[in-house]
Amino acid sequence: FFDSLQDQFDNLEKHTQWGIDVLEKYIKFVKERTEIELSYAKQLRNLSKKYQPKKNSKEEEEYRYTSTKAFLATLNEMNDYAGQHEVISENMTSLITGELTRYVQELKQERKSHFHDGRKAQQHIETCWKQLEASKRRFERDCKEADRAQQYFEKMDADINVTKADVEKARQQAQLRHQMAEDSKAEYSSTLQKFNSEQHDHYYTHIPNIFQKIQEMEERRIVRIGESMKTFAEVDRQVIPIIGKCLDEITKAAESVDHKSDSQMVIEAFKSGFEPPGDIDFEDFTQPMKRTISESSLSNSRGDGRSEPKFGSKSKGKLWPFIKKNKLMSLLTSPHQPPPPPPASASPSAVPNGPQSPKQQKEPLSHRFNEFMTSKPKIHCFRSLKRGGAGPEDFSNLPPEQRRKKLQQKVDELNKDIQKEMDQRDALTKMKDVYIKNPQMGDAASVDHRLAELGQNIEKLRLEVQKFEGWLAEVEGRLPPRNEQARRQSGLYEPHNTSAVNSCAQDRESPDGSYTEEQSQETEMKVPATDFDDEFDDEEPLPTIGTCKALYTFEGQNEGTISVAEGEMLYVIEEDKGDGWTRIRRNEDEEGYVPTSYVEVYLDKNAKGA
Repeated sequence: FFDSLQDQFDNLEKHTQWGIDVLEKYIKFVKERTEIELSYAKQLRNLSKKYQPKKNSKEEEEYRYTSTKAFLATLNEMNDYAGQHEVISENMTSLITGELTRYVQELKQERKSHFHDGRKAQQHIETCWKQLEASKRRFERDCKEADRAQQYFEKMDADINVTKADVEKARQQAQLRHQMAEDSKAEYSSTLQKFNSEQHDHYYTHIPNIFQKIQEMEERRIVRIGESMKTFAEVDRQVIPIIGKCLDEITKAAESVDHKSDSQMVIEAFKSGFEPPGDIDFEDFTQPMKRTISESSLSNSRGDGRSEPKFGSKSKGKLWPFIKKNKLMSLLTSPHQPPPPPPASASPSAVPNGPQSPKQQKEPLSHRFNEFMTSKPKIHCFRSLKRGGAGPEDFSNLPPEQRRKKLQQKVDELNKDIQKEMDQRDALTKMKDVYIKNPQMGDAASVDHRLAELGQNIEKLRLEVQKFEGWLAEVEGRLPPRNEQARRQSGLYEPHNTSAVNSCAQDRESPDGSYTEEQSQETEMKVPATDFDDEFDDEEPLPTIGTCKALYTFEGQNEGTISVAEGEMLYVIEEDKGDGWTRIRRNEDEEGYVPTSYVEVYLDKNAKGA
């Protein structure tokens, strides 16, 4: 086909160069597409990583609901979705840009070779043409010289005045020129035949072959770019099923969202185990009698001469979110009872340092509230409510149901730790047996120390498990079965029977048995922030203000008290406020109240914290 363009060699050269330029332009296009795919995949991965829950955080706990699980599945699928775009980029790079780049280099070399051969053929035919022209001009020149020599000879031969010798010389010259003309004619004829043969081969053999190769090269280029475009589409099509699976998984995760299940999980997560308070009885002030409080009442009252509080059912220990602050104020007016007298005294008044008798007059409500806000020693259970702070080891600051869950979780974690330690011990035991059988592999005695450590760790963990299982049994023994919710907390609270009250409520009970800080305060902390919500966020341990020596042995049986032995030296962290109790500390983990009459106090304002 291209042999018909023999006179368009230069235009054909320009066209093939344009074809290579088109191929390089397509390579650049595909390369930019791969960069876009990589950038898109990277952005998708960063997006998925950005919204992944942080490990060991509260956010990770929120991903147990079906809706958040579905969202987490969506993030994971988006990560896989990004991976498919990376596959597109990799396949396009290897199958298109890489292959075409190598092909362009080969194509350029082939094109250069073909057009070099074409130019060489053109130069050869041009050389033959020049030789033919030179032979032709020489033949023409010799013919003209022969004609002039012949005419000169004839002129000399006709002239009678010319000697015979001159005539003979002119004849010989004419014959020589004629012979030279004949030789030039023969050479010209030979050169002409050779040129015609070369020209025929050039236009009918060499150039057509070269043009045929150029045509084949150009057609291969066109086919290759078409195949690359097809591959371009196939690379995308190959990942469509996997992308479809990713989208199907996202749809499946969305369909797994169960609002009923999420609601039930919220209930299980936050239910406290307390029953709502009962109805408040009518108090008839027309009768000449003391105000009484029903068993289901949530408020305390103070009599003129009685200081013993009266409590209703256990639900009294829990204030509900709808109870306002005025209920809290009424709970802060409970009277203080004196501590027990020392063993050698008949009454508290016999001890010089004995406690004062209970106050008989009711203090103003504002004074009681101010005392509550400024008195740190009585905020025992609030410390467990600090955000980010550590609560009691037995989780007694939590409601019964939440406490049961935490204890069960702690038992399970300890059992897992025990199993890990036992697995390590078994592995070391097998290693020791191998060392005993094959001493060259190692010293059997080298693992004895580690085995002893593992045994001690296992024993400590087992003791921890027993401790938490005891607390768990205590909670489960106090909680009714789940299908008997109506029977929960039906018992009455007695001041002297502290075992019948939730342990967190005991934390808020002062050593004398009075209920100085109701669990309603804990509820007020967990509902939307109140005026004194942040009062205890940054509470630090109280500094020591002196030392004391125990004069008698005191068995602290009530919650909030601490047992001391006679003659023991302890730190004082709060003086007697007039209620007969002094707050002391043995170490960083043990502190509580003891009767002031049982200790001898040495105050030191410069004393530092323990």
